[in-house]
Amino acid sequence: MHQAILSLGSNLGAPIQNLQVATDMLHMFAGRVTGVAPVYETAPWHFSGQQFLNTVVVLQTSFSPLQLLKITQHIERALGRTAKSVNGVYHNRVIDIDILYFDKLHINLPTLTIPHPLLTQRNFVLYPLTDILPEFFHPVLHKTHQELLTLSPDKNLVNRTNNILKINNLKYNFIAIEGNIGAGKTTFATQFAKDVNAKLVLERFEENPFLPKFYQDPKRYAFPLEMSFLADRYQQLTDDLSQYDLFKTSVVSDYYVFKSLIFSKVTLSPEEYALYRKIFNFMYNDLVKPDLYIYLYQNVDRLLQNIKKRGRAYEQSIKSDYLAQIHEGYMNFIKTQKDLNVLILDISDIDFVKNPEYYYQMVHKIVSHTPQKGELTISKL
Repeated sequence: MHQAILSLGSNLGAPIQNLQVATDMLHMFAGRVTGVAPVYETAPWHFSGQQFLNTVVVLQTSFSPLQLLKITQHIERALGRTAKSVNGVYHNRVIDIDILYFDKLHINLPTLTIPHPLLTQRNFVLYPLTDILPEFFHPVLHKTHQELLTLSPDKNLVNRTNNILKINNLKYNFIAIEGNIGAGKTTFATQFAKDVNAKLVLERFEENPFLPKFYQDPKRYAFPLEMSFLADRYQQLTDDLSQYDLFKTSVVSDYYVFKSLIFSKVTLSPEEYALYRKIFNFMYNDLVKPDLYIYLYQNVDRLLQNIKKRGRAYEQSIKSDYLAQIHEGYMNFIKTQKDLNVLILDISDIDFVKNPEYYYQMVHKIVSHTPQKGELTISKL
């Protein structure tokens, strides 16, 4: 493991929230944030604009300096950052992440210089550095941050604020990720659980013997299929959500038992659905509810493309009107859930598997989401 020290700054949108989200995403993607300095306010450095909020974080990481640089650039773009400068002139920004130190290394590359060549000239960096690492010696200048601050040519006023950033600030103990057939929920849930150090719960749909039969003869096998799904989902969620993992911070699943109602309403006759609903309500009352329910939306054309691409033989006969009914069922059900914290991510126009930039944007939407029970939050990427 290596120790990296990074500076964070923001002066657009909600700067303190931007700093917190950037800290959260560094903790998720770059390693483990072990320290966060106080937040300081200062005027822009060498250009006119709104006041900046700045801080410094200490990161334990297994990545190389260039790998870490790439991750920080992914995070900046996910938060909406564009170019660092225009024609060599700095400008207002949603987020700015700079690598100040990496162990005691001295690196001089076209894309990365460590220690950061301007840190000795920036009080908004030196003040938080002095707070969090007062005895740290600059590996080239061999001076402490306090000494460097005394010698700094920067005349800008730097004011310490009362803002406090948190480490590992994920707000949710249980996140359920849902979506239509082929929406990518399992792929996303698997990667997201890894990045947030969560216990992963995946639906065991491929073990269901009624599924291939249902796609061949829906009317005959709809009720046994939905009942077997309900029993298995209830059993799995009961087991997995009651068995805590001391080494995991939360639980992420690629489904929740709600989907049983949605699919069954489409597939069952009214009489069968009425009976099914009674059984569902009895089971549902005993289950832990998700703190955040994420619905991944993709339009029908994209769903059909994804289904064809993954090549499951028993799915190839799925029709577009069936997928449209499933989506309508999700929307109708979600709108009735007054105690559910719902975030809908419209990912119809992106491919987060091929392009990691989109994955970072999706995670940004989740990390920055403000819980609003009973209200739908829809974000298009």
